[in-house]
Amino acid sequence: MKQRTNAVLGILNKISEGFLAGMMISLGGAVYLACTAAGTPVYGKYVGALLFSMALLCICMRGYALYTGKIGLVIDNHKKEDISLLLLCLLGNLLGTVAFGYLIGWVFPSLKETALALCGENGKLGQGYGFGLLRAVLCGILVYLAIDLYRNNKTPLGILMCIPAFILSGYEHSIADMFYFACSGIVSGEAFLYLMMIVLGNSLGALIIPALRLIHPRKSETAEQPPETAAPAAENATETTATAKVKPAAKTKPEVTEGNKPAENSVSEKSE
Repeated sequence: MKQRTNAVLGILNKISEGFLAGMMISLGGAVYLACTAAGTPVYGKYVGALLFSMALLCICMRGYALYTGKIGLVIDNHKKEDISLLLLCLLGNLLGTVAFGYLIGWVFPSLKETALALCGENGKLGQGYGFGLLRAVLCGILVYLAIDLYRNNKTPLGILMCIPAFILSGYEHSIADMFYFACSGIVSGEAFLYLMMIVLGNSLGALIIPALRLIHPRKSETAEQPPETAAPAAENATETTATAKVKPAAKTKPEVTEGNKPAENSVSEKSE
């Protein structure tokens, strides 16, 4: 009973982490909609793209679970439990973006109109599934780079550069699109299929660089020899050297000559 309770609590914890990440993306998306609304200056789009990146920065710093940030790690961690946690993360992202998308669209009608123009037939749904998939792949590459630089190089520069880059380029981010569609109030089978296509594209894009690293690993990964393999080799070399030093020299039997006979023979001759 206790194990089952702990398992349920673990599932709820992962969903809540995904929900919080979806909430942060929604807040960043709301800022972007406000900066790109009709009548705003031209530079508003650039400001909105930069401020949107703060959502991902907060997610990374707080350790929330964002699907597009974790899918690139599935090549290194692809156990059954890892896949399950990834799906729970996506579910939490969906719940968070839908909840805050409807809330923000209800509280700010002007943002709802902006989201409707962004997602309608003249926007995201009008570009077709094929173009949406390709744009999602390109977005997945940039998001993976942003997360990889933050994790391995301990710098937020990747987030502050890659996130505005994919927004200004018009690439598609699945979790952000979930918020935009929820905020716009568009609910249809076409919208659902479009979002699933964007999720697939983000996943494929995030897996490109990790997959290529399996074929051509970085020099830093191949140059460093693990201590587990280096230690036995050093020990074997030490033992070989020590054995060579301790090995005694072969004894040679002295040659007996006429002038160098054993003392026993001389004693016996005297006694005779």
